[in-house]
Amino acid sequence: MRGRTRRPVGSITRGTTGHNRLRRADRWIAAAYGGLLRSASRPLVVDLGFGASHVTTTELYLRLRAIRRDVEVLGIEIDPERVATAAPHARPGLSFAVGGFELLPAARPPLIVRAFNVLRQYGEAESAAAWALLRSRIAADGVIVEGTCSEIGHRAAWVGLDASGPRTLTLSTRFTGFDQPSDLAERLPKALIHRNVPGEPVYDLFQDLDRAWAVCSPYAAYGVRQRWAATAETLARTWPVLTRPPLGGRARWRLGELTLPWEAVAPGFPQAAAERAG
Repeated sequence: MRGRTRRPVGSITRGTTGHNRLRRADRWIAAAYGGLLRSASRPLVVDLGFGASHVTTTELYLRLRAIRRDVEVLGIEIDPERVATAAPHARPGLSFAVGGFELLPAARPPLIVRAFNVLRQYGEAESAAAWALLRSRIAADGVIVEGTCSEIGHRAAWVGLDASGPRTLTLSTRFTGFDQPSDLAERLPKALIHRNVPGEPVYDLFQDLDRAWAVCSPYAAYGVRQRWAATAETLARTWPVLTRPPLGGRARWRLGELTLPWEAVAPGFPQAAAERAG
């Protein structure tokens, strides 16, 4: 019926947030898509499901403004009370609105969507449907960063998507935030977290990552940072780990990151094929 207000697509999350919780993802977005931001006309970035506080949306705005002074950032939340709480913190180029996975009321298709900790409560099929809806609403050259992190952001994992589908998986950790790399498995995005079982490539990935970590234990004498970089280099011998900028190589590894093409970990993708992809 004409004039009827459509209910936003999605469910209210716990809303947990805090200063610098998403700093790792923001840093990766700046590295991965800084060129995209600089070259775009009137770039719009959406922070989907910003939670009970404006803080991580505001931090995203400030970080991206350092790259592109006129970037617009829109925080979208399904809970009107959270939007009302965030609204007083709006400023030129930063705004907040009620909405969901349909990305309304964005004025135009966004160039970048950051969606963190919004799909954990959904089933795998529902998560896939949310991905499809988001992909249908972004700009032609737009991208989505969808993932999950711990309460203070020390462990995180996210998928980079574009209109054609998922492209990359990134693991990111603070070096004091884990005992072995497989500790990050608990933060896998919904599309993978239930696939961390024998027979699935993401399970094989963490098995091999832990083995590489053990093999590189002598590097611990030089610090965890050096051990992580050596582990990534070792893993890259059998997995298609990205080894060149902007998403790979020692500069990213020294930040506690590791990025692989999605095809290497896609559910049901045989490990043998993942190795050949390298």
